[in-house]
Amino acid sequence: MTPNKTAPLTTVRAGTYLHHLLVFSPEPERLARFYGDAMDMTVSQYDAKTWLCTGPERYFLVGSGPARALGHAAFACRDREGLEDIRTRSEQEGLQPKPFASSFLADGAFSVRDPDGNTIVFGFSETGPARGHGLKGRLQHLTLATQNVRAIEHFYADKLGFGVSDRVLNTKGEITTCFMRSNHEHHTLACFYQERQGVDHYSFEAGEWTAIRDWCDRFAERNIPLIWGPGRHGPGNNIFIFIEDPDGNWVEVSAEIEVVYDRPTREWPHAERTLNLWGRAIMRTPV
Repeated sequence: MTPNKTAPLTTVRAGTYLHHLLVFSPEPERLARFYGDAMDMTVSQYDAKTWLCTGPERYFLVGSGPARALGHAAFACRDREGLEDIRTRSEQEGLQPKPFASSFLADGAFSVRDPDGNTIVFGFSETGPARGHGLKGRLQHLTLATQNVRAIEHFYADKLGFGVSDRVLNTKGEITTCFMRSNHEHHTLACFYQERQGVDHYSFEAGEWTAIRDWCDRFAERNIPLIWGPGRHGPGNNIFIFIEDPDGNWVEVSAEIEVVYDRPTREWPHAERTLNLWGRAIMRTPV
């Protein structure tokens, strides 16, 4: 499966951004309370099995289900015209888009399923990102764990029109990581090769690097240790820290992610320095 270098960037042109996530947990209320406290969000019960965490520019839903599994990821378009362009593209590519009802999105949202069975939603938000008080940290990207990076790239880039910003290749030339964008930020979706499928991590963008300090102080006050960072990724050039939630999900707080307008896709070696220019890295697969 060879990536199509001439595929139109339909999703990028629509100015699509990650609007909200639904993740599953065997103890959804417990996990939601963790996010409310750790990530400076208010927590409320959304329905009988789902809890909602809300903060400035971040909606995060926790539903009842297996740990480290994705319920859905919802992307919002800049306008309805862009949404219809993505719908048309998905129909032409044979992705069989299905109507998707959501209280967060206006009528007309739809969903598709990627090769790993992840549900990906596209819609239009009349109110825009979430509002609220708290530390700056908008929901910015989702990273998937997959056993077939090439198939995931083919689906999102060649069939939906995400742009491929960077790839990481091992010594055999196999793609171990792919970073894709749905707007001009370096990546709003990525995937890492692992021996499982599901969520690798999700990231909240703090904006300026000094905000990373404030998040570190908040985590320290709650006795939540950093599992990685501060560091700087090669692809994306963003400063990062990671914590781990009670279910084992990795949570990233990032700052100053690269803005990409028109440059070729870059390729990086599968090495520690690629994932962290400043020091040691957590490698999903052996170097």
